[in-house]
Amino acid sequence: MTESIFHQYTLLVDFLGKTLGPDYEVVLHDITCEPSKVIAIANSHISDRTVGSPTTNAALQMLAANSYKTNDFLHNYQVATEDGRILRASTMFIKDEDGSPIGLLGINFDDSRYKDFCKTLLSAIHPDTFLKGNPSLKLSQEEVPSQPDSLAEDFSMDISTLMEKSFDSVTASLGSPTERLTQQEKKEIVQKLQERGVFKLKGGISFVAKRLSCSPATVYRYLGELEN
Repeated sequence: MTESIFHQYTLLVDFLGKTLGPDYEVVLHDITCEPSKVIAIANSHISDRTVGSPTTNAALQMLAANSYKTNDFLHNYQVATEDGRILRASTMFIKDEDGSPIGLLGINFDDSRYKDFCKTLLSAIHPDTFLKGNPSLKLSQEEVPSQPDSLAEDFSMDISTLMEKSFDSVTASLGSPTERLTQQEKKEIVQKLQERGVFKLKGGISFVAKRLSCSPATVYRYLGELEN
């Protein structure tokens, strides 16, 4: 059944990619496999991902937060590419007959071409001195408000990089080396990583255990305590 569902959605990815045009990336994730990954993608030049790329951290956070239980989809949130472009993203949860998530269908819109067109148009109708004196007319990416960390998307091309970036982000504000942290501090780190979906990645437990200088059994214990 799952294979048949994914076949239909694979056709939908191709259809939407060709219908919406080159500014819309359409991507299908299989989250039943270990690790979860991209199984179909259209207009992949937007994020430079390919079939086989890992599921992004934002998508994993949605699953870790059980967003699929109260939503069929999440729409129109911001994500950022490696080169600083801001995309408008939407994700639909693909569920089986029992309501459990088996896949994700994402659409990411890149309006870079339209921003460039607007800048060219403004430059054609206004002198440079006028544009420089009116910041409200600027269309630079730097002026787009930064998104909350919970919605930050990472289009990393491999799982190890994704885990490294998640861990570095969570521990960036620590005042002590990880090997000197207390048990409570390590538990808090594990909780934050769980919220980011790191433990849904293959090798997530052993990776975190190594970075926290503890055993995998300890990480499992922390996760068990967080569930109680």
